[in-house]
Amino acid sequence: MNDSIRKLDPQRPLDTVQRWMQSVIMHPAGIAAGIDSPAAQGEIDVGSEQVEEVITRSKALTSIERLEVYGNAYCARLLECLRTVYPALANTLGEELFNEFAVGYLQEYPSHSYTLEHLGTHFAKYLDETRPAEEPGDEGPSWPDFLVDLARLEWMVGEVFDGPGAESGPLLDAEQLRDVAPAVWPSARLKTVPCLQLISTRFPLSDFYMAARNKRDSEEGPAPPAPRDSYQAITRINFVVRRFDLSRVQYELLAALIDGETVGEALMCAAKLAECDDEQLAQNLQSWFAAWSSAQFFQAIELPR
Repeated sequence: MNDSIRKLDPQRPLDTVQRWMQSVIMHPAGIAAGIDSPAAQGEIDVGSEQVEEVITRSKALTSIERLEVYGNAYCARLLECLRTVYPALANTLGEELFNEFAVGYLQEYPSHSYTLEHLGTHFAKYLDETRPAEEPGDEGPSWPDFLVDLARLEWMVGEVFDGPGAESGPLLDAEQLRDVAPAVWPSARLKTVPCLQLISTRFPLSDFYMAARNKRDSEEGPAPPAPRDSYQAITRINFVVRRFDLSRVQYELLAALIDGETVGEALMCAAKLAECDDEQLAQNLQSWFAAWSSAQFFQAIELPR
């Protein structure tokens, strides 16, 4: 391709043509729209009819068709990346329908980053924005809600996997928690590990997510679960992503701790939601904190002066 460029205009800087070609093949509306786009025009002022002034035709292909080879390969690469980020969603929808959603998403939210790490950032948002209008009489979460929640869960799993962790830092264990004097607890703050994230969904997705993610092409996919408010904590332990199902009380308690509230403030929030007496709640809290410290949820404890 570079030889084809130099033969036409050896005085035209190669980096200018490279930037023009990048703008053309990466345009979400296709090659013709890319050639006429302001980004491409800002590099080389040619229209679709004059593109042979930049890229020569071959014996078999026109200049536009040669560019389309690169454009199609680029689009295919983006679709492959999205399927890698959203395997459970792709297996649930099937390849054809997933690709339709993905192409629409890439047209609405084209990649502008030098890395593909952020390519799927807004996919769940796009699914929510383009969902069909609800029919009169529809009640409760629907199939579009399920797809949005599944996309949100998969993106969060990827964020936890790629984001900062606590593998090389200090961790708080259950014994250290037991050493804190009871009178000090209400004013203390628990610092959670940076990879700990919480998600609430309108469907219980834990089992479905794993089954759909691991589904083989020859297998029938799992049946979607019935709607039910569900909560999960997602973290990374020794570079492996772990997911923990939570109750609503546990979710709100951990959310308050992540937000930096004191243990006392977080416990008050939990007590308002708990459907048990104080004695049972105290036993539950002891069990929860032991399990969470074992799962490496906490990094440190900040005690009041």
